[in-house]
Amino acid sequence: MKRFNQCFAALSATFFVLAGCSGGNPFEETTDPDEEAVIPESISFDLDSVTYNSSADTLTVRGIGVDNTPYEAVYTRAADLDRGGYQAYTSQSSPITRHSTAYYKTEGSTRASVVVTGGQFEHYFGGARYARSGSFDAPNVSDQNRIISYGGNYVGLLNVGGDGGDLKTPAAGTDPSVLPVQAAEVTGKVLVNADFTQNIVEGTVYNREITDMPSVEMRDLALAPGALDPDNGFFSGNVTIDTQNKGEYGGVFGGVNSSSVAGGLHVSDHIDEFDDEEEFGIFVLPKCGTDGDDAVCDQPGT
Repeated sequence: MKRFNQCFAALSATFFVLAGCSGGNPFEETTDPDEEAVIPESISFDLDSVTYNSSADTLTVRGIGVDNTPYEAVYTRAADLDRGGYQAYTSQSSPITRHSTAYYKTEGSTRASVVVTGGQFEHYFGGARYARSGSFDAPNVSDQNRIISYGGNYVGLLNVGGDGGDLKTPAAGTDPSVLPVQAAEVTGKVLVNADFTQNIVEGTVYNREITDMPSVEMRDLALAPGALDPDNGFFSGNVTIDTQNKGEYGGVFGGVNSSSVAGGLHVSDHIDEFDDEEEFGIFVLPKCGTDGDDAVCDQPGT
């Protein structure tokens, strides 16, 4: 079981923010059997693996501490928290134990998940993962059409307390100091452009909003040009705001002719209203020109 970094919380002018774990995960990570992606430690963080049970519509989450059981916990469906096609799952064993939120989505042969616990006792756990079933199949490209675009929705989770609507109700008179908070959700849009001839990936996460705090200004996140491995379809790079590094992103292409992409990111110190804030997020996107692609793909000449 992984150990979380013992960082103290910070208070902004208005909101309580829980300090996270910087410096990545010090323990070797495990992966799902068909997961081929090598995920940067700064993104996977505490999260070892996520398994979806389609029959029960549950997630089995491994590595997130104190979410229910010591190492492995089953998260149940929380449809009221669904955001932009990403399915929500939560876990909380009692009103005085930590609350966890997870999002999961599949697109073709790719998938991604993000899990963040609400804070309790000044600490939180979190991480994101992405995976592909099957091997990498690079798209057919020509000199006239060598840049392939992918567009769709984004979901993220903050180490910031949200509205608490999914928390279990404590007994009357319980001291608030012992109660957990529920992680706030971030929604947005993602555009990823991939050059499969020069093996470069770049993009942006835009139209970002904290669901429970729409008045908070959320800056776009630039996915700076990153390296694409032509042998396996993995990629990674830095996340920036005004060219200043705020974190890291990574992902994997999957399906016939790389018909979809899944990825995750981890950023910090990126919201002016907060101190010590961190965000884990995921994107699972179809290729522009395929079924279910985003409206951003509808461009003249395409």
